[in-house]
Amino acid sequence: MKIYLNDLNESWVVDRLKKNWIEFNTKLTTNNIKEADIIWIVAPWLWKNVPKKHLAGKKVICSIYHIDFEKFDEKDEKDFIKRDKYVDQYHVISLRTKEDLQKLTRKKIISLPFWVDQRIYKELNNTDILRNSLGFSREDYLIGSFQRDTEGSDLTTPKLIKGPDIFLEIVKNAFELNPSVKIILAGKRRHYLINNLKKNKIPFFYYEMATSEEINTLYNILDLYIVSSRLEGGPQAIVECAITKTPIISTDVGVAAEILSKSAIYKNETNYHTAAPDTKFAYENGLKLIIPDGMEPFRKMFGDLIEN
Repeated sequence: MKIYLNDLNESWVVDRLKKNWIEFNTKLTTNNIKEADIIWIVAPWLWKNVPKKHLAGKKVICSIYHIDFEKFDEKDEKDFIKRDKYVDQYHVISLRTKEDLQKLTRKKIISLPFWVDQRIYKELNNTDILRNSLGFSREDYLIGSFQRDTEGSDLTTPKLIKGPDIFLEIVKNAFELNPSVKIILAGKRRHYLINNLKKNKIPFFYYEMATSEEINTLYNILDLYIVSSRLEGGPQAIVECAITKTPIISTDVGVAAEILSKSAIYKNETNYHTAAPDTKFAYENGLKLIIPDGMEPFRKMFGDLIEN
């Protein structure tokens, strides 16, 4: 069995996951699409770059991360139908996305959260030293968000499915109650939160081009990580927080209900204070996804597809 993964090179989380897969599945993976038994469309938005003759002649699995029905227009529907003709089976990374995808296709759908690289994302024990090295003290209450919050086409417009407005209301309230609150931001397109944190005079620190190892350090100095999204496929930050034992609360999106305890899930900015992190619960679920064992369900998925 040989698997071909379509190209992406978008400096996104899927690039890292593809690199992980190839590293641990060299014998199963090929760069030559002609010798592949299975084409894995791991980047569905680039499916048209795969030659149609190969899509028609081989088994095809397509990963879908989330579906935003509010923006799902006639053009999106037509594109989905065209791709669906070639797809034998779908892969999603959360049960919530599976429910959404079932509204669009009758093809088989497998829900498997992505693995996490515990060689990079791991608990560090020298928290005080790490904080001091970055200019923070033990007394600082550090709240983190490492997801983009602004639309790529318009850097003044918030990406509302990521819930930056919800995050802002939460941290505004937290800062009023505790002046030692400081916000840690990482990643690209953080313009909305940066501008609004400045307006509200909430101290923040921005690590735009942080490496994965630096992100791991940031996880380890946090008192709280907040996922405030309205819609998600993952996000992978939930799994990374789990394996690093970072306290996290999240809206009920993506894999949140599959990784976090019920106590760690909140509805919106008005009731976030009822949520309580449970690092032990999340860590035990995160352990199931570490590599290479976290890839085994994927190997079985591909094997079952070939057999059927």
